[in-house]
Amino acid sequence: MYYIFFTGTAGSGKTSLVKEFQQYLLDQQLDTAIINLDPAVEKLPYTPDFDVRDYIDAYEVMQKFGLGPNSSLIVSIDLLMSKAVDIKNEISEIEANYVLVDTPGQVELFAYRDTGRILSSLIIGDNKAVNVFLLDSFLAKEARTYVSLLLLSSAIRFRMNLPQINVLSKIDLLNKKELEELNSWSNGEELIDSLGEIDDYSFDLINSLIESLDSPPVPVSSTTDEGLDELYAEIQKILAGGEDYLTEENSPRL
Repeated sequence: MYYIFFTGTAGSGKTSLVKEFQQYLLDQQLDTAIINLDPAVEKLPYTPDFDVRDYIDAYEVMQKFGLGPNSSLIVSIDLLMSKAVDIKNEISEIEANYVLVDTPGQVELFAYRDTGRILSSLIIGDNKAVNVFLLDSFLAKEARTYVSLLLLSSAIRFRMNLPQINVLSKIDLLNKKELEELNSWSNGEELIDSLGEIDDYSFDLINSLIESLDSPPVPVSSTTDEGLDELYAEIQKILAGGEDYLTEENSPRL
């Protein structure tokens, strides 16, 4: 079993991408399952095979402890750890080639808090896993926001300690010129030029960020399905060394 986590800021399109990528894998005759880790979500466009809301409801936590939406979600995830054994047992019953993990929009759970890292380790067990971090391209088209999102991506990669693929999500909202500029920023010089005058600290920081990327962010649209082939290829490079996953139903295409 391969676990694919989808992380990113609120509104970056994680849930939509999970839904579309599941269908993409099913079209390749690959069994998939989905884990929902958001205890505050009201509606999902897919049917999860494991739903954290069966164990805890963020809205009940909010009312019980008099918390706001963000605080109740953080407390809910913390409270989940008391049910770690039950969660592990239920997840261990999932049988699929790929397990897609849809995470909450409060990305600080994985960037700064131990609970996100512990929960992801609990889910993965001894299996291989990769994290897909979504950079909201509608926000990232501003150069300084792009750099900030790369910094957040680096923080999550460090905390989760998983191989990571960066994705430019929602590219259908960009025009051709905007997308071309975003793609050009995988070159540090182009990004620095777009930022204008910056100090030495920012210059060194940006160059280090760009050098740390294993590959440029993959442009993806959950609306048009553009980029799903490329995303699948990047995932396969990490999880299966570039070879398609073998099942009884399919044979390798590469």
